[in-house]
Amino acid sequence: MQRKGFIYAELVVTDPEDFYNEYMTRVGPVLEKWGATFAIAGGEPQVLEGDRNVERVVLVEFDSPEKARDFYHSQDYQDVIGYRTRSAKSHLYLLEGTAQ
Repeated sequence: MQRKGFIYAELVVTDPEDFYNEYMTRVGPVLEKWGATFAIAGGEPQVLEGDRNVERVVLVEFDSPEKARDFYHSQDYQDVIGYRTRSAKSHLYLLEGTAQ
């Protein structure tokens, strides 16, 4: 069975106006084009262990790990990634789901 792919992001938004008005309005249509869906998109995660201070987490689901990787490297996403990198500090991870 095909495993799902995910991109997980931990974000600290440094310029909310630019992040929400520029990046988010542009990335939504790109994600839709690639068939991706938000599994999680929110702030204030509760850290249960460790000393990390994460303000916002996002988990985006794709049909496969390969599709998630292709999305990230696609021209579609590369055209909008600069809006995120200038308005937020982030860590992104490519994850492979478990077999269904």
